[in-house]
Amino acid sequence: MEWITSPFIPAASDAPGDPHYRNLTSSDRSRNPGDRSKMSQERSRDDYKVAWICPLEVEQIAAMEMLDEEHPAIPKSSADHNVYSLGTINGHNVVIAGLHQPGNCPAATVVAQMRMTFPNLRFGLLVGIGGGVPVQTDSGMIRLGHVVVSKPADGHSGALQYDHGKARDGQFKRTGALAPPPAVLLNAAQALAVRRARLGVDPVQQNVCRIDIISRGLRHFQYPGERDDHLFPPDYIHQHQGAPCAAECDPSKLIPRTSDDDDTFVVVHRGNIASGELVVKDALLRDTLAQQDGLLCFEMEAAGAIADFPCLVVRGISDYCDSHKNDVWHGYAAAVAAAYARQLFFHLPVDEVQRCSYNTTQIASSFILPFKLPGVHSVNHFVARQEELGRLYNELKSTGERRTVILHGLGGIGKTQTTIAFAKKHRDDYSAVLWLDARDITALKLSYQGLAQRIATETSSVTYINNALSNRDLDETVSAVKRWLDEPKNNRWLIIYDNYDDVKLHNRGSHSENETGSQVGIENDAGETGSKAYDIRPYFPETDHGAILVTTRSSTAELGQLVQLSKLGDVNHSLEILQSTSNRANLAQGESIDPGSKAVLNRQIDPDATALARRLDGLPLALSTAGAYLKQVSRTCGEYLRLYEKSWLRLQKQSPQLLTYDRALYSTWKISLEHIQQQSLSASMLLGQWAYFDNDDLWYELLRDGRSEGPAWLVEITEDELSFDLAMRLLCEHGLVEANPPAKETGRESRGYSVHQCVHAWMEHVLNTGVDKERAWTAMRCVASHIPSTDQHEFWSIQRRLLRHADQCIKKEVIDVGEEGEIWMFHRLGNLYSDQGRLKDAEAMYERALRGYEKALGPDHTSTLNTVNNLGIFYKDQGRLKEAEAMYERALQGKEKALGPDHTSTLNTVNNLGLLYSDQGRLKEAEAMYDRALQGKEKALGPDHTSTLNTVNNLGLLYSDQGRLKEAEAMYDRALQGKEKALGPDHTSTLNTVNNLGLLYSDQGRLKEAEAMYERALQGKEKALGPDHTSTLNTVNNLGLLYSDQGRLKEAEDIYERALQGYEKVLHPDTLRTYVPALNALENLGDLFEQR
Repeated sequence: MEWITSPFIPAASDAPGDPHYRNLTSSDRSRNPGDRSKMSQERSRDDYKVAWICPLEVEQIAAMEMLDEEHPAIPKSSADHNVYSLGTINGHNVVIAGLHQPGNCPAATVVAQMRMTFPNLRFGLLVGIGGGVPVQTDSGMIRLGHVVVSKPADGHSGALQYDHGKARDGQFKRTGALAPPPAVLLNAAQALAVRRARLGVDPVQQNVCRIDIISRGLRHFQYPGERDDHLFPPDYIHQHQGAPCAAECDPSKLIPRTSDDDDTFVVVHRGNIASGELVVKDALLRDTLAQQDGLLCFEMEAAGAIADFPCLVVRGISDYCDSHKNDVWHGYAAAVAAAYARQLFFHLPVDEVQRCSYNTTQIASSFILPFKLPGVHSVNHFVARQEELGRLYNELKSTGERRTVILHGLGGIGKTQTTIAFAKKHRDDYSAVLWLDARDITALKLSYQGLAQRIATETSSVTYINNALSNRDLDETVSAVKRWLDEPKNNRWLIIYDNYDDVKLHNRGSHSENETGSQVGIENDAGETGSKAYDIRPYFPETDHGAILVTTRSSTAELGQLVQLSKLGDVNHSLEILQSTSNRANLAQGESIDPGSKAVLNRQIDPDATALARRLDGLPLALSTAGAYLKQVSRTCGEYLRLYEKSWLRLQKQSPQLLTYDRALYSTWKISLEHIQQQSLSASMLLGQWAYFDNDDLWYELLRDGRSEGPAWLVEITEDELSFDLAMRLLCEHGLVEANPPAKETGRESRGYSVHQCVHAWMEHVLNTGVDKERAWTAMRCVASHIPSTDQHEFWSIQRRLLRHADQCIKKEVIDVGEEGEIWMFHRLGNLYSDQGRLKDAEAMYERALRGYEKALGPDHTSTLNTVNNLGIFYKDQGRLKEAEAMYERALQGKEKALGPDHTSTLNTVNNLGLLYSDQGRLKEAEAMYDRALQGKEKALGPDHTSTLNTVNNLGLLYSDQGRLKEAEAMYDRALQGKEKALGPDHTSTLNTVNNLGLLYSDQGRLKEAEAMYERALQGKEKALGPDHTSTLNTVNNLGLLYSDQGRLKEAEDIYERALQGYEKVLHPDTLRTYVPALNALENLGDLFEQR
């Protein structure tokens, strides 16, 4: 025992008044703890040099009682979850930290976070209770209330992890080793032992007396006495769980020992301490392990703390690691351990602690890894993405705190390759660039294992990494690598989590949180559980330093700054990818050398290559796939494009597998589809349906109008706006769909959503095998139901949005007109194309509708006659006046018979006949038609109805042709005022009347006023209908006539040429030859050349 009974003669440092010298009187114990809270100066995190780690609450209380002075809390990082108590002992600034639960892993976490917050910590004291081995030492038999301190002995470092190793040949072989305590602490422990041996009063026991056991909250620190120190043979088991030994166990079984009931001295033993994850309550196991390695004590935290942080372990013995253990000795054991730890500070000179430090060179080298990206393939020629690389640099550059960036985008958009390019470009900015495969938990853990092996082989030895690898436990390996990343000096790494596409982020405050990050099943809307997603956050380092880059298809992984990777916007970048992957020259812009003159020539780009690049729409995976195919065959880019349109799926399956992408184009989005199916079958059905719409601008109202006869899934997602938003949000979250920007023209309807052209091709050829008639009719029903009539406000904006969807419907050529309930769709599509100046398409739709109506309803049904009327309009606009007249007369006769002569539908056809007669020069007959139509409409609809005003406008045209200009002006003025009131100043019908007023003013010689009318009409039509609509071009032609009349011949020529180019662009060649306004423009240009 380390005490001496010789008379006590105080030395200078042990005199009364020294911090550790106290009398054993009750009054002396009763002090004001607040006295220790006074501060002589403000301290920073850098001022604290010694860590005091105590797992249990009782140990923390004892530690606090040992402080000379308590300090206020210091701000810490949000990544540090520890709670600290700060203070001073004998001039040393000390950080006290507890654990949220016992164990080596929590201890390792606490140490890592503590060192992150207090970077100048030199070493630690691991102070608390432990289970003793009742063996004889130089200090006597180990008993309850004694202290055991770690010291190298029997070939061990003073602490060893007894449950860490490998099972081989039926035997357990321990692997790994823990570092010994730092020399400064071993020297202090030895100096304290020498000092105590020469003193008559034990300073450690004096420190125990600092705890006021009279206080209600501190009574459990009192010495229990020898009567509660029971030691039984190893094979004698405690009889009743929870009952005290004195009541239930056989006293005759007690092992007889000499009396040691003395609380004036604390006995200290020094030697090996065993650390493990399990509480040892088996005396036979205790003795077996102890005999193998000369163990004095068992505890649960040292292995985690000591693995890479120098510590001295101090344990007060509270039990014998047997079935008889109880809590009676916890308080006193914690007190004596804390008292011993306090006394060490009086043998640690402050300046020596300041000088004590790690081998910083060795530590720095253990955090530097040579640049490698194992298992990752990069492209030979990375192009573009400079803006995105710049954003990544700005977000990830060192700021002293942890930076996290989420790079998200469509599968195949180039996230991995962009990340590789960033890593290569900025490799020197980081001490280590670490690449992890995050596609699922298993892949991620295996990546962590590979990273641990790199750390173990490429750096100086890291004990806890080696131990984890030796144990072959993936979870332990993950924790070890995270700990390495958390090291305070290891603050310049970049870690990349690639392909985190299966996202499941739990609410951190919810009861369903999966703290371990384990995979959890996703329930779909049918309540079924599919494949698994996981929360990646438990696999992030805890520290507040370093840089994290995550690549994902999901926009919901909002774990840091989001950076979206979109398609390549510059077609030249797409051509560069095609050229580099196909090994073909002349596909991208560049220069070449003329072999003869050696002159530098601008290289001509293959137009077919440009067309192919535009069709693949800036998707790197599609471009690389095309290039790889072209590299192996003799096909031209034009031939490849033809095969792409004709045999998409076969072409993709026959294309070479790319090492730089983990999936082929035809399968890369399968994983996203599966995730969507697991969460909403209805949303996944929309993806297959989308093949029958255009890829761009699908919106709620369009789908809603087709729900009445649509499939159940469509009814579900269009129940209301929120149901639709829920489905679209899911598709957007998985990167397959994007919300259109707010600036996109939507009129009064909601914004639309779009998919990439290559995704749309996948929808057509993978999600649909052949033509699905039900889906085709569903799409057509949605479009046809949503086509507005021309008297609706902003009809043109809705029609323009619908036009490409209508094109996709008729492109599919699902079936010809069938049942009566389907015919109306073709009629409505004919109206759309007619209104949009697509006359050839309008004719085709009207003819299909007419055939269907005649077959289903007969030639005289009003629906049939309406289509006949609209065909008449089409023929008239084409200049096919005889055919138009036949259509009008048939429609008129049928309507007069079926509806009567005064029905508004009949009157519309009368009005149209008036237009035809006017074009034929039959002005008297035209006037009669207009008069009949006007009188009937004023009576049926009122004088201000838009249909009435259309006839008023037409009468103005007639009067103008007759030279009755005053009457014409009156008609135009009436029509214009009425339309501006009813439809608004920018409606296309209003603008038609404005155009007609310009014609009238021109005929009257009022050229300035005419020009103002034309310019208003032109600006309005360009905005509403677009610059190439036939109605817009008609006004362009009229403006040319005006410039000609004004003698502005050059401007007139430019205007005529614009009109002609526009007509050639939008009209079918057959239509162009008969379309009267186009012929007029050509004639006007010819007249202009004659004048010049």
